[in-house]
Amino acid sequence: MALRNAVMAALLEGEASGWDLAKGFDSSVANFWTATPQQLYRELERMEREGLVAARVVQQERRPNKRLFSLTEAGYAALRDYTAAALARPTVIRDELLVKVQSADVGDIEGVRAAVETQLEWSTAKLARYERGRAKLLDGRAEEEYLARAERVGPYLTLLRGIAFERENLQWCETALKVLRQRGAGARTGAGGRGGTVEASGRRR
Repeated sequence: MALRNAVMAALLEGEASGWDLAKGFDSSVANFWTATPQQLYRELERMEREGLVAARVVQQERRPNKRLFSLTEAGYAALRDYTAAALARPTVIRDELLVKVQSADVGDIEGVRAAVETQLEWSTAKLARYERGRAKLLDGRAEEEYLARAERVGPYLTLLRGIAFERENLQWCETALKVLRQRGAGARTGAGGRGGTVEASGRRR
C-alpha cells in the first residue's frame, strides 16, 4: 500500500498540518501504519503537486506560519478508487523479533529474552494508549450505541484491530518469556538449552 493512501485516510478526520499528521501517525494511525515525519512531509508535497490535497497557510504571531492540508475532490476520488480495488496481496509479517526467537536455540538466549521483554513493554504501553483512544471515542456511550449512531465507524474498527493485535502480542510475549526463562535456567545448570555444540544437522552433542 502506498503511504498516500494512509495519509488520505488520516485526512478524513479533517484538515491537518504535517506536524498534526505526524502526531496522528504516532498514536491513532499507528495501529495500522507507520511513517516518519520526513516521509509524511515529502508525501504531502507530492500529493499537493498531484492535486490530491490542498494547503492553506495559517498566520501565527509567535510561531512560524503553518500549512493545513485537506483532501480535494481528486483526493476523495482517489480514496474511493483505492477502497474499491482488490488487495494486492494478503497482509504479510516481517518481524525481526521473530527471527531472533527462531534463532534462540543456537544464539544468545538471554539476549532474545531481553528483546521479548522490550516488546512486552512496548505492547503494554501501546495497548494502554489504544484503550484511552477507545474510551475517548465512546465518550461514555456503549459500543453498540456508538456503532449504530456514530458518523464514522472506520477509526473505531481500526482501533479495535490495534487493541486485539497488542493483546495477542502480550499473550505471546508472556508465553515466550516463560519458555525462554526455563531454557535459560536449564542451560545454566547444564540440563539442556544452549549447552553443547551444534552439528550441521542442528542436533546437539
